[in-house]
Amino acid sequence: MIRFIGLNLLLAQQTLLAADPAPTDAASQRMASNQAGDQIKFFMMMGVFALAMWFLLIAPQRKKAKELEATIKSLKPGDKIVTSSGILGVILTIKEKSLSIRSADTKLEILKSSVLQVIERSGEAGESKS
Repeated sequence: MIRFIGLNLLLAQQTLLAADPAPTDAASQRMASNQAGDQIKFFMMMGVFALAMWFLLIAPQRKKAKELEATIKSLKPGDKIVTSSGILGVILTIKEKSLSIRSADTKLEILKSSVLQVIERSGEAGESKS
């Protein structure tokens, strides 16, 4: 049975090859230009994909990083912050690379880079109470 199927496939292949005429020079030139066009289309699609990834992933992330950097530069004593580990605290002193914060009854020294968000600015707390 397997031999019979194999012979039929071989016969069909030979029949198809015999029915296909040899390509002329014009036909081969069209195919060559078509392949070049396909390559150009491929690289253009890759470029479009790269731009889409830039606008959807990289650009928003860079924008958020710049906003966080500006927030860290504008920190002042009295600001209420959240760290990346989830600690809530009030800034006591600011050093070059670190902050001293008070969280509940504990005084902690953390890196500026661990500040995730400013919840309340020191000037805003007095204004909202009046």
